[in-house]
Amino acid sequence: MMQSTTRFTDRRQAGKALARALAARKLVDPVVLALPRGGVPVALEVARALGAPLDLVLVRKIGVPGQRELAAAAVVDGGAPEIVVNEDVLEAARLTRDYIEKAAKVELGEIDRRRRVYLEGRPRVALDGRVLVLVDDGIATGASIRAAIAALRRKRPMRLILAVPVAPAGTIAELRGEVDDIVCLTMPEPFYAVGMQYDDFEQVSDEEVVALMREVDTTSGS
Repeated sequence: MMQSTTRFTDRRQAGKALARALAARKLVDPVVLALPRGGVPVALEVARALGAPLDLVLVRKIGVPGQRELAAAAVVDGGAPEIVVNEDVLEAARLTRDYIEKAAKVELGEIDRRRRVYLEGRPRVALDGRVLVLVDDGIATGASIRAAIAALRRKRPMRLILAVPVAPAGTIAELRGEVDDIVCLTMPEPFYAVGMQYDDFEQVSDEEVVALMREVDTTSGS
């Protein structure tokens, strides 16, 4: 594979580039779903360009004790809470379902807090039978994306499309069998980190997510 040199000014510029690639697919009545926080400014530009509603998929990892970044499971709120278990990690770490369920309750509390803060009482967008476009600012290991995909699959979408500005080629290859289509603008080789492809990759705050979601309301005239 050729080495990619594509860079993005910031997340919103990446979203505009991603929107152009998605527009070529002529999607019918899509719903854009963002992974907060970094995926929201990207997804906002996609939703705006496609004239699509924007909603959020909130994912919280359940880590192995002493190795919080190693996900044994994830709790996903894509309209209704779902627990997605990484069976291999669960078995290797000798964790019980009881541990997962107790940890999930804690993470669901944080998901509920974030949903209330981010969405400010907005009704959730209906997902069943729709064309769903899952957007993030990039993929590194893919743990959160995989959990979101598994949860959204349970909504029985007409099509599920993963759209990201940047990801490792190997991860994209692994994910192809889990979605109906993938749009990834750049796959650097070698891959170091998502932020390496952005000039501005500052962390997105809760306050920025709220402002961006309000911007969706203003744009749509709702």
